[in-house]
Amino acid sequence: MDEKEYERQARKEAQRFQHSMLKKSSLLQRSSKKLQNKLNGMIPDRVHQVVTESIKRMIQLSLTSSEYIYSIQVEENWTLEKREQEVQARKKVYKKTAMMEGAGTGAGGIVLGLADFPLLLAIKMKFLFDVGQLYGYDVQLREERLFLLHVFLLAFSSDEKRQEVVQQIVAWDQVEHDDMDWKTLQLEYRDTIDLVKMLQLIPGFGAIVGAVANGRFLEQLAETAQNCYRLRMLK
Repeated sequence: MDEKEYERQARKEAQRFQHSMLKKSSLLQRSSKKLQNKLNGMIPDRVHQVVTESIKRMIQLSLTSSEYIYSIQVEENWTLEKREQEVQARKKVYKKTAMMEGAGTGAGGIVLGLADFPLLLAIKMKFLFDVGQLYGYDVQLREERLFLLHVFLLAFSSDEKRQEVVQQIVAWDQVEHDDMDWKTLQLEYRDTIDLVKMLQLIPGFGAIVGAVANGRFLEQLAETAQNCYRLRMLK
């Protein structure tokens, strides 16, 4: 496809994505959210503790270390289409890994189910750091690491927070940014995944839920990341 035509289509898709982030969730999604809030109290405290500690550690590592960064070969003259072909290829690999990990931990019930939280977080963050590099950004820089954390928050947040974060994404290169609020990120992420993850703790049945859910979460993150970089690059 012609480079300019590809960018035109990508810009339109990113704008549709932006508008969708500003809309309220569907009635079905809001009803599911109410049910999820009721079920939160049924989830063992140690599950909440694992999520909280995993998020804190993930943010610390994202901002201060190179644990999630694997240097990958990227050419400066790559077109947007080429970059996004590479992103899709990476997504397939990480999605397969996430599904295998979810099936394995889900089959083990609550003990291995708890292990899934930090493992899945690591897979997601490694994928995001790969995506940042593929779009041509230096993910060693604090500003770019903060951007990736905001992408993560946008992918797994409530209506109200989503509307706020997408506006920050659009204006990212025009303003300065404070450090990430780990508590907000932890609560938004936990509330987004709780219902599914509780089902994953059921022995046997959890293997199916774990594989499907992890695959869906990776797809959701990939779509969000791709459109966030489009919104940033295709002004």
